[in-house]
Amino acid sequence: MSDQEISSITNTQKLKTYQEARLQNIDNLRKLVVDAAATLLQEEGPEAVTVRKIAQKMDCSTKIIYNLFVNKEGLVQQLYLDGCKLLANEFEGTPQSTNPAQQLLNLGETYWQFGQCYSSYYKLMFGGAFADFKPDEESMHGTITAMRQLLTVISNAQEQGLIHSQYDTETFILIFWASLHGVIHLYIGGHLGDVQSAHSVYRQTLSLIVSSLFSNHNA
Repeated sequence: MSDQEISSITNTQKLKTYQEARLQNIDNLRKLVVDAAATLLQEEGPEAVTVRKIAQKMDCSTKIIYNLFVNKEGLVQQLYLDGCKLLANEFEGTPQSTNPAQQLLNLGETYWQFGQCYSSYYKLMFGGAFADFKPDEESMHGTITAMRQLLTVISNAQEQGLIHSQYDTETFILIFWASLHGVIHLYIGGHLGDVQSAHSVYRQTLSLIVSSLFSNHNA
């Protein structure tokens, strides 16, 4: 290979500045810390997610983690956003139905399964597992993005005149979500017996909500 060819290849490669390389390394390190925290969250629950335990898992000082996230709340926010992505992915994988009522039932079942498969994330996001953490604007946007499919199904059903239009789409979502969350939260608190009993109550609640939404149209 000639000097001219080597020079040509070198010139076409994007060279990173020191600052760009440093920022990339910081981003990679932040991801590793979040991954370590996520592992603790899933394996041991929210109470295990402490800066000290994360530092032990990564074999580093707590100062490094504080430098990256300022405080524990900053780290928890990243876990919250990861949870939003997981929920969005679960909704994306929900079986599709052209019947909006059935699709709401399908999405409702996906929400239950998310609460079971990712119970620690669920407690973090919706169960107040971290008392000092309050979702900020970015976190709330992540939640809305995760719920996009619900918004779409209800919005389309309203536009088609299939459900009562007394409330706007966001209000419908809040009613739907709050009712389902209430059942899951009662189960987490030990008030609904074993998982089979709780799931039965959940399915009945889900069915009643969906039926009421569409029966209003027929009233």
